[in-house]
Amino acid sequence: MFKLATAASVLALLGSAAMAKETISFAFTDDDPAYIERMRELLKEFEADNPDIGVEFITAGYSQLVEQLPLQLAVGEGPDLAKIADHGLMRYTLDLRPYMQDPDGFAALHGKTLDLLKTADAPADKIGGFMLSQTLNLPFINTTLWQQAGEPIPEQGATLSEIVEASQRVADATGIDIPFTMDRSGHRFTGPAFSYGGHFEKDGQLVFPDDATKTYIADLYSWTQSGAFPKEMWGAAGGSRYKNMGDEFVDANVATYFAGNWMVNPFQQKIGQDFEWTALDAPCGDGGCVPMPGGTFLAAFNTTDHPEAVAKLVEFLGSEEVVRDLAEQFIIIPGAQITDLNYQLDDESAANAMQVFARNTDNVTDEIREWSAFPGIQAVQSLIVQRMSQLIVGEMTLEETYDRMASDTQSINAELNSGRDQ
Repeated sequence: MFKLATAASVLALLGSAAMAKETISFAFTDDDPAYIERMRELLKEFEADNPDIGVEFITAGYSQLVEQLPLQLAVGEGPDLAKIADHGLMRYTLDLRPYMQDPDGFAALHGKTLDLLKTADAPADKIGGFMLSQTLNLPFINTTLWQQAGEPIPEQGATLSEIVEASQRVADATGIDIPFTMDRSGHRFTGPAFSYGGHFEKDGQLVFPDDATKTYIADLYSWTQSGAFPKEMWGAAGGSRYKNMGDEFVDANVATYFAGNWMVNPFQQKIGQDFEWTALDAPCGDGGCVPMPGGTFLAAFNTTDHPEAVAKLVEFLGSEEVVRDLAEQFIIIPGAQITDLNYQLDDESAANAMQVFARNTDNVTDEIREWSAFPGIQAVQSLIVQRMSQLIVGEMTLEETYDRMASDTQSINAELNSGRDQ
């Protein structure tokens, strides 16, 4: 009788504990499957150390998350936290400071990058999450193909036109299908636009596309017509949907691929010793040699019903130990102030590429950093992909593309101005 009563009591306690367990949802996306798997392992470690908290790990494609998350958050739904790149979502971030065990220590580790997770009217010491990674967009080249073609590798100061023309010569000499390509992404489009001398906003109002940007668009279009930038690279997907072109580069079918430092680790893993590769310095032009900066963030949202549990997970994933582990293993430039990172780079190509990214950080201008945090950036980047795709596949002429882009921009301005007036 005693044993039965004891067993019943244990079952009751277990049932009570199960009912008391909090479950939080975490939406995540990344181009590197190994990074996703490592994050899954870290969440299991967290759950083991916090048996009263469960984490629903939701993995999705980048496009799916970009399209759905703003709509979900706008109606008070969505996950408790997510990996994001859209600064427009920072208005939904939760101030975790009151719920953290050591908010001052967390703030000291992550420094000024915490400012990127809040709006201008937020408390100065707000902690809305943390910056997972800092990024730069630069061209990657298949060094082996360039050497086989006998084509000199472009040096610092080369324009995008010079890089694309040289890439065409490499393709002609080696028989590959793709001289030059870039991800189907408005973010990837942007850095060269600044190098051409383009500007996206003035006095808080969007001015896209200006004359310099139109010249850039015309060049991109001409390269799709000549085959230097195969039109199916952007025409294969619909709307403003993102498409990564990294697999074509891995298959040694691309001379030059415009992407960013988040691809270094996947390339290191997938390419191995198949061929040598590196990154080029940012293309130059009338506007300078400007690499587009970016970043990803782990953001906690104010729609959560479990702020204490979310804060605990953010403190764990944002701890120096975990940030260091992810940065060193996956070749990430973290937002946290950790200066003695020991990147696991046995691959000479990866090491060379990271040196190029490191030296280009000084070329990031104040203007392009401000543009990175501009409220309308996501809408502009979406219209770039949509309208450029329509141009490339022949649905619109150049002039029609400029006009449609300008019309789209006016609509975004109207929405931004309406939001400011409320």
